[in-house]
Amino acid sequence: QVRLVESGGGLVQAGGSLSLSCAASGRIHTYYTRGWFRQAPGKEREFVAAISLVGATNYADSVKGRFTISREDDTLYLQMSDLKPEDTATYYCAVSEYWNSKDTTDFGSWGQGTQVTVSS
Repeated sequence: QVRLVESGGGLVQAGGSLSLSCAASGRIHTYYTRGWFRQAPGKEREFVAAISLVGATNYADSVKGRFTISREDDTLYLQMSDLKPEDTATYYCAVSEYWNSKDTTDFGSWGQGTQVTVSS
């Protein structure tokens, strides 16, 4: 089993930056991919970014060039810059056995989420 705990969310003005962390415990290395998703009120949870065991990365078009996913030891990071009000959401990390999937059903061990609010 894997336990994931997100942190680093907060309130930031548009154009600002924020860094999220996802600490993992348990058998994290049995999973090939670690990813970030987000869910805004009234909307479905959507893919943000993912990173594989070998360091390959994948981003949603909406965040490409602004967000950077990285991994160090058992902690996953999401560096967010040039934030926009539409980035406001609860951000979740999760793991998957698959690569190149952006489907929430292919991910599991969801953390509790961390809130990011971007004011205009």
